[in-house]
Amino acid sequence: MPDAGDRDVVVPLRLYKTVVVFSTLIAAGSVVAGFLVLDAATKAGRAAPSAVNGPVALLGLGFIAAGAAVFAYGARFRAPGMGKAKDESDEPTDDG
Repeated sequence: MPDAGDRDVVVPLRLYKTVVVFSTLIAAGSVVAGFLVLDAATKAGRAAPSAVNGPVALLGLGFIAAGAAVFAYGARFRAPGMGKAKDESDEPTDDG
């Protein structure tokens, strides 16, 4: 069974910075676009349920989900030497 650390992708620092910047920009833009499309489909939330444009509303939800997926995938990348704080902790694991 693979560890959670096996999901991380170690890349050079320059590529890591590029991935972080562009994945964040794409994710944020996609979420904002999704809310704008969803707002248009529901006529700013004032439309009766029968007047909501279903396909456009689904498109907006798709944009939001795609933005979340891009952000989650972009968070998998690490630069050499980077690690999760819980993996490198010298503190004991007990809470007492």
